[in-house]
Amino acid sequence: MPVKPTGDKKPKMIIRNATREDIPAIRDLCDKVYGVLASYTTDQVRGQINNFPEGQFVAVHDGKIVGYCATFRVSEDIALAQHTWESISGGGYASRHDPEGEWLYGMEVFVDPDKRNLRIGQRLYNARKSLATALRLKGIVFGGRIPGLARRWKKVESAQAYVDGVTEKRMRDPVLTFQLRNGFEPIGVLKNYWPADTESKGYAAHLVWRNPKYVEVKVISNRQRGRIPDSVRVAAIQYQQRRVKSFEEFAHQVEYFVDVVADYKADFAVFPELFTLQLLSIENEQIKASEAIAHLTRYTEPLKELLSKLAVSYNINIIGGSHPTREENGDILNICYVCLRDGSIHRQPKIHPTPNERYWWNIVGADELATIMTDCGPIGVNICYDSEFPELARHLVDQGAQILFVPFCTDERQSYLRVRYCGQARAVENQCYVVLAGNVGNLPNVDNMDIQYSQSCILTPCDFPFARDGIAADTTPNVEMVAIADLRLDDLHQARHAGTVQNLRDRRFDLYSVRWTPKKG
Repeated sequence: MPVKPTGDKKPKMIIRNATREDIPAIRDLCDKVYGVLASYTTDQVRGQINNFPEGQFVAVHDGKIVGYCATFRVSEDIALAQHTWESISGGGYASRHDPEGEWLYGMEVFVDPDKRNLRIGQRLYNARKSLATALRLKGIVFGGRIPGLARRWKKVESAQAYVDGVTEKRMRDPVLTFQLRNGFEPIGVLKNYWPADTESKGYAAHLVWRNPKYVEVKVISNRQRGRIPDSVRVAAIQYQQRRVKSFEEFAHQVEYFVDVVADYKADFAVFPELFTLQLLSIENEQIKASEAIAHLTRYTEPLKELLSKLAVSYNINIIGGSHPTREENGDILNICYVCLRDGSIHRQPKIHPTPNERYWWNIVGADELATIMTDCGPIGVNICYDSEFPELARHLVDQGAQILFVPFCTDERQSYLRVRYCGQARAVENQCYVVLAGNVGNLPNVDNMDIQYSQSCILTPCDFPFARDGIAADTTPNVEMVAIADLRLDDLHQARHAGTVQNLRDRRFDLYSVRWTPKKG
């Protein structure tokens, strides 16, 4: 009887780089391993992948993620010095990743407890070693748990004595013994590495694996950023508010500006906050503030369809200012719709509504702030007032954002200057680019849009690779126009890791950190 060909069997176990699509499954596994209270947040995992995509691995068994491994590159002076997990990992975001770092830092490995007989941990460690070898790094360094320390404390009296005892095989530790067999060597102990680890009394063994193939070479640039371009062209549209008779007339004006900046081969077109309030002029009569939102809400879907269609047809990413939108639960949010040239639509609501927004429009603040991945790398959006809260920009930069877009709407000069000065501060303290786009003109019969003041701009850090005054492009105040600038992402990496000042690198995580607290339900 002939045997039927079975064909090639698909591998049951694979190790591959983690992707953003894996984040929900990674989070679920993390909850299973650590419990919900100690688990990584979605933003932290997103930051790890955005900051160093080549360094994050998942183990997949029968199509299900059963293991996760997180790493980042770090300079030798930081890697081999005393540190805590919180300080070296940037609060769990891998935000201290240094593209020129000589060592690979292992910040996390966890495995499905139901699959621990498959040597998944060993496979993930091997993936780390392969990466360190491929990148020609000196090796791998991390803080390893020593869970047998607490019960032997009276006998050994110090963490160093315990590590020495395990190294000399006079005693055994379930984790450290595995690391020693895996080729790691202790170079000391780290005090207060993870205070919550009571089994290790907060200590960790300071472990290194030295790459046997390491040959010291001078690397000019090793950003490992895939196909993300070195230079990004952005266009801030200083948009004039004027009466329109229909949505079609509004759409015609929006398309005009998209067409103009697309002719200049811009990667991003940025519209101002609340630029869609122009649609309230269609009725040509005073509309009560309580009724205005109902009028605007009916334009939400046509607006998204318009911006997405323009993004695809003109091959440009559109930061769609903001638009008041009523949610299913009845809340009104001020939302920026980000329409990318691949056809995808993303949203970033405003976190802090101003007193006027709360009074006139009954707008409430949202509670989610996340980077958006584009073909030019991860970006973030801070709508107007949000730019005046430094924690928000830092949270986005921790997740990997290199460009922050700030659509704004201000009525007079001092209001504008608050946004401008804060935007410049965010550029300096986060060593990132900040793009501001605002409204000019007025809408006499529209509450809260009587007058406008704007001077849109594109801001940079203040250091030698950038424009002298930290301004890549500026506009004339209160004139409808466009500001365009080329922003080199390599300059950011140079400034962050070798600049005159290195704000991100020099943060004192041992003293302070920004921790986002997701709202339940």
